Amino acid sequence: MARSLGLRAYRALARRTQAGAVDTGTPRPAGELLWLHCARDADFLATVDLAAQQIALREGLSVLVTLPAPLRDGHKRAVAHHYAIHLRPLPGDHPDACTAFIDHWRPDCGIWIWGALQPNLILAADDSGVPLILLAAHEAGFEQRRDRWLPDVLRTLLPLFMTVLAASPAAVGKLTQTGLDRSQIELASALLAGGRALPCNPDDETELTAACVGRPVWFANGVEAEELGTVLAAHRRALRLSHRLLLVLRPAKALPAADAMAECRQQDFRACDWDNGEFPDESTQVLHFQDPREIGLFYRLAPVSFLGGSLGQGTQSCDPMEAAALGSAILYGPRVGPYLESYTRLANEGAARIVNDSTALGTAVTQLVAPDQAALMARAGWRVVSEGAALFDRISDLIQDTLDTQAGTR
Repeated sequence: MARSLGLRAYRALARRTQAGAVDTGTPRPAGELLWLHCARDADFLATVDLAAQQIALREGLSVLVTLPAPLRDGHKRAVAHHYAIHLRPLPGDHPDACTAFIDHWRPDCGIWIWGALQPNLILAADDSGVPLILLAAHEAGFEQRRDRWLPDVLRTLLPLFMTVLAASPAAVGKLTQTGLDRSQIELASALLAGGRALPCNPDDETELTAACVGRPVWFANGVEAEELGTVLAAHRRALRLSHRLLLVLRPAKALPAADAMAECRQQDFRACDWDNGEFPDESTQVLHFQDPREIGLFYRLAPVSFLGGSLGQGTQSCDPMEAAALGSAILYGPRVGPYLESYTRLANEGAARIVNDSTALGTAVTQLVAPDQAALMARAGWRVVSEGAALFDRISDLIQDTLDTQAGTR
């Protein structure tokens, strides 16, 4: 590939910088590897959703998600329960670091999201035969000082992407100004987090649904120690008006299950422990579990869910799109950590409601366990979850076709 004068100048300057360390101590996972680079923090949750969707579609696939350094705790928590997603900071753009990164991870396909391209990394990937796709290209992603002073760098890099999806007409205009042919660009919607339908055991769903016929149910997921008293007080308040109400309680990882059960029993709630094989009967007031693999089951069972971590310090907040994707109306506190944009979208559509204390939580639960009220919020939640579905399907087709082609060449 011919290198422009500007690109040669950029590479010469980059060589004078410190190469920096590349994490080669973590082994590359076996099998196919998809690399997603999220250049902008606002797209991170959607990037994680996209990664999870590809893993679900393709057996044995691992996904490397990179971000500009440094990684934050919120980033790490968002992928903590995704065993096949590997989160790493992107190396600097020194040619040696870029080559080491690509040689170590050997991605089968690379997806760059938004812009802020790192020329040496793009070149290293292309030199290694990695097919590249540019998603959610945004006009602001190509307005760095380097891009203004060395426009031929972009003119050289952009044709290396087999497909370019632009997030707006303004982005299309910016890309064509750099010399990219309009026929190489697709105009697409913005990349939005959409939530996944978490799995569950269908036999458990059938049995629990039958056992709870006629009983109102609400789910408190990821409850922190400092929130447990608030949730139990809200449940007691709601029981006064709905005496058959069942609370499904899942403590956060930092709250020991034994402590949560002990508190329930100390407050004279009739509680049973799902994780220990106990099954709720007509007299059960609190059904407790902690296994995260069961979350999808109880989002399906409960028409309304309170998402924990949001009334405390906001350190372990839950992804609200997972609840919305399974038809559960959402209650939450004011501290939602990295999921602010998702909660805002849901609240604006009427799919989520904020509460600030046990009184407000108990009142909201009492109102929303009525099927008609919960159904209105659930429909609103589904509209939000579905907003980015068409784009995700288009991207998935691109990725899966590319991986199929790569597999056929091996």
